[in-house]
Amino acid sequence: MLGEAGARAAGQAFCAEVANMIIEALVLEDVGAENIDPQAPLFGDGLGLDSIDALELSFAIAQRYGVKLRSDDERNQAIFSSLEALSRHISENRTK
Repeated sequence: MLGEAGARAAGQAFCAEVANMIIEALVLEDVGAENIDPQAPLFGDGLGLDSIDALELSFAIAQRYGVKLRSDDERNQAIFSSLEALSRHISENRTK
């Protein structure tokens, strides 16, 4: 069983994995995973993603992690609010 520090490190590693998936899926050539603040917004002022990016990310997440994200899910704003929130949602719901 992981201690608190181990769980935090595992969470940070998974955030980095999801950040890399975002970069690959959206072909963000000028962004490195280390440049994505886990608490910063993914949309708008943060990473600057838009609704088309959300669709592409949803497809990539379904392919890689088996997590289905629906456009009519009322939780989407919270799920996509930050890298940390998205990573937590994927981690809790992944089938792959």
